[in-house]
Amino acid sequence: MAITKILIVDDAAADRANLQSIVASAGYVVSTAASGREGMERALQDRPDVIFLDILMQDMDGFELCRGLRAHESTKSTPIVIVSSKNQRADRMWALEQGATAYVAKPYKPADIIDSIRRL
Repeated sequence: MAITKILIVDDAAADRANLQSIVASAGYVVSTAASGREGMERALQDRPDVIFLDILMQDMDGFELCRGLRAHESTKSTPIVIVSSKNQRADRMWALEQGATAYVAKPYKPADIIDSIRRL
């Protein structure tokens, strides 16, 4: 599967902009969402090839969004990369149990983000 479209879901504007810059600089088409609910809407509308999610968001956390994405026919197999400051082994394991494909811990280097896409 060729990856061209990426959705970034993070309620922190600075983190969202940073990820967007990294991914767009690598040549991907990027859309963003500032909340879990908006992320669900964008994912269903835009049909991205990969979704990057933060865990800590106010209206719907990344774990809940991940489960919701897995429940929809159109997004159930879309790769989901969790990008979070929560960096305990239990957080990583829980993310995978919720349906995440990969996990990148903050702080990260741009290469960590691009490598996570290439490994998909």
